[in-house]
Amino acid sequence: QVQLVESGGGLVQPGGSLRLSCAASGFTFRWYTMTWYRQALGKERELVASTESAGGTNYADSVKGRFTISRDNNKNTVYLQMNSLKPEDTAVYFCNAKQWGVNYWGQGTQVTVSS
Repeated sequence: QVQLVESGGGLVQPGGSLRLSCAASGFTFRWYTMTWYRQALGKERELVASTESAGGTNYADSVKGRFTISRDNNKNTVYLQMNSLKPEDTAVYFCNAKQWGVNYWGQGTQVTVSS
């Protein structure tokens, strides 16, 4: 049974930091591109950051220099370190695993940036 379980979301003040985690099970994690998406209220889901099986990374322009994606293939976990958070980063953050046309999604974790 495939599972992606996100954690680490919460309420943080502008300028603060959070670290999201996504624990994967039920598939060969190291073969998959892992991506963080987010969806703000009333908006479409958008790509935040991704890490390929070979280690390459990609970021949305809006988070470059502030967010860092990383993965631990021994722990089957992908992380998103979020620094210098802004109110516009408020969204539900989803973990995605993709390879060979197969997509798996987590249930999401809420991040709220507000004073």
